[in-house]
Amino acid sequence: MRLSLVTVLATSLLLTLPLIPRAASQEHYPSRPVKIIVPYPAGGPTDVPARLIASKLSAALKGNFVVENLPGAAGSLGAHAVGAAAADGYTLLAMNQDFVVQPLIKKSIPYDATNGFTPVNWVGAAPEAILVNPSVPARTLPELIALIKANPGKYSYATPGFGTTPHLAGERLFDLTYHLDITHVPYPGGAPAITSTMAGQTQILLITIGSVAPNLKDGSLRAIAVESTKRWPAFPDIPTLAESGLVGYDAEFILGFMAPAGTPKNTVDLLSGAITEALTSQDVKDRFDALGLRPIGSGPTEFAAKLKETSAAWAKVVNGAGIKID
Repeated sequence: MRLSLVTVLATSLLLTLPLIPRAASQEHYPSRPVKIIVPYPAGGPTDVPARLIASKLSAALKGNFVVENLPGAAGSLGAHAVGAAAADGYTLLAMNQDFVVQPLIKKSIPYDATNGFTPVNWVGAAPEAILVNPSVPARTLPELIALIKANPGKYSYATPGFGTTPHLAGERLFDLTYHLDITHVPYPGGAPAITSTMAGQTQILLITIGSVAPNLKDGSLRAIAVESTKRWPAFPDIPTLAESGLVGYDAEFILGFMAPAGTPKNTVDLLSGAITEALTSQDVKDRFDALGLRPIGSGPTEFAAKLKETSAAWAKVVNGAGIKID
């Protein structure tokens, strides 16, 4: 049986038509909910901005970005879940500097920080700070160092936990730099560390500056210095470590988004661009300012370089101070 050219073309068109909407739906992202895993409890310094960004992504990309908290093991449980997820852009990790610090201090972690993830966007940063109970007579870093040196074994400093960035910053400052006789008191999180120093149980506190903004305003804690290259805009009278005589001693809380390794580049670029755009909106800027965060919005390449730089800097401290968890 011979078919006419018209019949052949018509048949081909009919067979092709059902494929057109299917191809179009495959090109749209996201076509289903995107899970953003925060590997810490709700309400913390990683969770709150992650939820803000999630709402902006939902509006910008016309999808549903849902935050799920999966805390445990200093962020390792949540990172493992994302690293093991499909590399399709539908599972993301909201992370901080613990992501690169944990592999330095632990013999074994359940994720591959080097090869298991694709950086998406460096969202923001906040300086760590050195604070004291108001009863401590020192008001500058040189005065604090002199006070501790003159009273060996008398002073202690609180941090949000062993192996956290504030702990590493304390080891670098008090042990490796000045070789002081001072006790580190790790607490399970920032709130008890703050409470301890306010009560005078520990005299010194190392923590992210945004965590203690209310305490600085009401005078229940006094800041000695911020561990950043620039002064914090919310409290411009607090000097930096560099201004206090220590150059290159920056310590930052780093907020970013990661995806599983192998996530399509076009999806990563789309997400990164939408996050950077979200950071330009005034409501996000205002909220970040209230949280003590500096919005950044650097893309995958810049974020990867920052993570590498951060890992190298803290590796020196970990190795020098012998900080290890079996």
